Parts: sequence; C-alpha cells; structure tokens
Amino acid sequence: MLAALVSSAQGQQPAQKVQVGVLECKGGPSIGFIVGAVTNLACVLRINGLPEDYYIATIQKVGLDIGITESTALAWSVFAPVSQPGRGDIAGTYVGVDAMAAAIVGVGGNVLLGGSNNSIALQPLSVQAETGLIVAAGLESMTLQPGR
Repeated sequence: MLAALVSSAQGQQPAQKVQVGVLECKGGPSIGFIVGAVTNLACVLRINGLPEDYYIATIQKVGLDIGITESTALAWSVFAPVSQPGRGDIAGTYVGVDAMAAAIVGVGGNVLLGGSNNSIALQPLSVQAETGLIVAAGLESMTLQPGR
C-alpha cells in the first residue's frame, strides 16, 4: 500500500521544465478601455542553434486598462518539458495576471501558463516596454498562432 501511495505521488509531480529560448513580441498603437483591451503582436521565438519560429499573439485583458500606447515590446523566457520544441510547438492559449503603468515610457510584467497541454510557461524578462500613457491590471489571456 505504501508503494502505491509513493508511486501515485510521483505520478502527480509536475514535469520538469527547461528554459528553451526567448519569445519576443512587438506591436503598434493600442487603446485601453476601462474593462479591458485586445492587442495583436508579431512574435519570434529564438532558440540557440535553431531557425527563428514566428507567431502571431492576440492578448486579451480583463480588468482595469485605461490609456493609449504608441508601441509595445514584450519578452518572455520560454520554459518547456523538452529542450528543443519543434516549429509551432508553443502555439496555444496562455493565461495569467498582468500589471503595468506607463507615463511616456513604462514597464510591467506577467507570467503566463499554457500552450500544448498547459506544459509551457512564459516568464517575463522584466521587459514590457510601453510608450504612451496607460495604467493596467487584471487577468490576461494570450493566444499564440504560428505566423511567418
């Protein structure tokens, strides 16, 4: 019985994740409304020794989001259960919490979990640069689709 409990507990351990690369996203102007916002970004996954992998990100925020931005640049460290994911492997839906503020230039951050079977984690590199005037906090979801 003890062996069954230990085996069951080991089976429930989360899979170890390794940092595989960096996802960089850039976008143009956006306008935030009081209850949320939708932003589209062009993204590239950079993994040492592999060709760049392109994505289109659609970010939806629900919560306080007031202001106008001229441009957005985001970067996340990508953690996956394998050291070299294939092309398009990080596509999927991610969710997390977002907070940021900008007056001319500002910064923010968010941790997002999702992707294939919720096995990918996107952790901010403390790089979310916004130029404009904005205050935002709330829940965020991001859909990554293969792009070119």
